Amino acid sequence: MSAEPKDELEGTEAPFVSHLIELRDRLVRALIAVGVVFAVLAFYPGPAGLYDLLAAPLVKSLPQGATMIATNVISPFLVPLKITLMAAFMGALPVVLYQVWAFVAPGLYSHEKRLVLPLVVSSTLLFFGGVAFCYFFVFGKVFAFIQSFAPKSITAAPDIEAYLGFVLTMFVAFGAAFEVPVVVVVLARMGVVSIEKLRAFRGYFIVVAFIIAAVITPPDVVSQLSLAIPMCLLYEVGIWAARLFIRHTQAPDAAPTPDA
Repeated sequence: MSAEPKDELEGTEAPFVSHLIELRDRLVRALIAVGVVFAVLAFYPGPAGLYDLLAAPLVKSLPQGATMIATNVISPFLVPLKITLMAAFMGALPVVLYQVWAFVAPGLYSHEKRLVLPLVVSSTLLFFGGVAFCYFFVFGKVFAFIQSFAPKSITAAPDIEAYLGFVLTMFVAFGAAFEVPVVVVVLARMGVVSIEKLRAFRGYFIVVAFIIAAVITPPDVVSQLSLAIPMCLLYEVGIWAARLFIRHTQAPDAAPTPDA
C-alpha cells in the first residue's frame, strides 16, 4: 500500500479557548499601537495641526482672506479629534495587520502563506497609495477647478464637518479603487475567471471604471478622470500580477510513492 502524504498542519490544533485568548491578546496589542500613535499625534503636530494639514489643499484654492467655518458648537473640538483618531489608525495599520497575520498564519499551509502575506502587504500599500494620490494630486486639481466656476458674488466658506465627510469619502473611494489589482489576483487565483477572460473583459472594465468614477466622485471631469484612468491602469497590473501569483502559489502536488 502507498503511504499517504503527511499533512503539514497535523498536530498544530489548539483548544478553542486558547484561540480566544490569543485573539484577545492580538486585539489588545493592536489597540495599544493605535493608542500610542494617537498620543504621539496628539502631542505633535496636535489635532488642530492635523486638520490644518488635511485642509491645506482646499485652503490654497480659496479666495484670499477666506477661511473655513464651523456651524456646530463642538465641531472645532470634535472634528480635529476624529482626524487624529483616523490618522492614528492609519499610522498603526502595519502593526494591526501584523497582529491579524500572526493570528491566522499558523492555520495556513505553506502555499497559502505565500499567497496571503503578499496580498496583505500589497493591499495595504495600494490603499495608502490611493489616499496619497487623492491628497497630493486630486484635491488640488478638483478644488481649483470647482473654485474657477464660483460666481464672484459668492464668498466660499466651507464647513469643517462637511469637508471632513467629503475627504473621508474621497479617501475611501480612491483607496478602494487602487485595490483593483488585488481583486483581479484573488479572482484569478481562486479560479473564478481565467487570465484570458480577464483580458477579454478589458474593454468592458474601462466602461465600468468610468461609471464608478462618475457615481463616486464629485460631478467634475477632473476627479472622474483621476479615478477612472488609474483603475484602468491598475487592472492591467492586476492581470500581470495574477500570472505571477498563479505560478508561484500553487499547492504542491503529492509525490507518488511506490507500493509497499
